[in-house]
Amino acid sequence: MPGLLRGMARTAVVAGTATAVSNRVSRRQAGRWAQQAAPQQPPQYYEQAPPPPAHGQAPPATDTSAQLEQLQQLGELKAQGILTEQEFQEQKARILGR
Repeated sequence: MPGLLRGMARTAVVAGTATAVSNRVSRRQAGRWAQQAAPQQPPQYYEQAPPPPAHGQAPPATDTSAQLEQLQQLGELKAQGILTEQEFQEQKARILGR
């Protein structure tokens, strides 16, 4: 019977060692695959947003159609009585960058 226990113990040690080695090899291989896959992906470039305008300044106007649309909306607010003449002039100057 001692020979049987010794054989079972040896089998358990060998199986445990094999499992540990197999797990280590699998982790290494997964790490290598991840490193190889990373350079194959194209680099991600993000368009940098322009800095926000300083307090009290108008944003830089690059599209005149957007300015015209803002001025039309401003005129409608003034016509509806929501804006006073002074508020209208201030906002108009802000949009036009004056």
